[in-house]
Amino acid sequence: MYRRLTRWALTVPLAVGLLAGATACGSDDDSPSSGGDKKLTVFAAASLTGTFTEIGRKFEAAHPGVKVTFNFGSSATLAQQITQGAPVDVFASASPATMKTVTDASLAASPTTFVRNKLQIAVPTGNPAKVDDLADLASPKVKVALCAEQVPCGAAAVKALAAAGLTVKPVTLEQDVKATLTKVELGEVDAALVYKTDVLASGKVTGIAFPEADKAINDYPISALTKAGSPDLAKQFVDFVLSPDGVTVLTQAGFDKP
Repeated sequence: MYRRLTRWALTVPLAVGLLAGATACGSDDDSPSSGGDKKLTVFAAASLTGTFTEIGRKFEAAHPGVKVTFNFGSSATLAQQITQGAPVDVFASASPATMKTVTDASLAASPTTFVRNKLQIAVPTGNPAKVDDLADLASPKVKVALCAEQVPCGAAAVKALAAAGLTVKPVTLEQDVKATLTKVELGEVDAALVYKTDVLASGKVTGIAFPEADKAINDYPISALTKAGSPDLAKQFVDFVLSPDGVTVLTQAGFDKP
């Protein structure tokens, strides 16, 4: 009887120990450090929303286990967020000036220009205000939306209007190109100056080209950030954007090669 009790007393702790060890191993397998998606955070100009969303899907397909998260918005706002410490791996800007904010803070090195873009006049379907060219935007009878001057599409508009010698008084100044285009799509304004790529992507507006747009072409730089949480993955994403697959997506959307 004593021997049987002794064997039971020795066996139970051993079994419990083995069970605990097995449970601990199962816990390790489910931990974020040993499983789940790898995260990549990309801040990109609002005008890149459609193209980068597609590029992100292609990148994920080519890199199983990677999840790309985007934050699209005004390049100026995104640059400010990065310099204030937002955790970001890659920044794609709609102008060298906004990228410079990040490089001056030593948060990005050697950005690469990957595409160019230029403005068009966007008008609602049917063009009710009968806008034909840039000069028509100076008429007080035409309600115009522009991007705010501190964001790339606004800075480009200032250059284009100056090249034409025109003064335009917009009824609204928006913080990014998507918001500016929305004013046209909703019929709240008669015209807006936005990128030709946004006109193509909309499908709800008509674009009017004008010669002064050639005086205000925007270069788009991209860079992996120096404090990227996933530096190797960030570089791979930049390389993918610059690859034939990435360039095809961008040029089909109306962007020009640099």
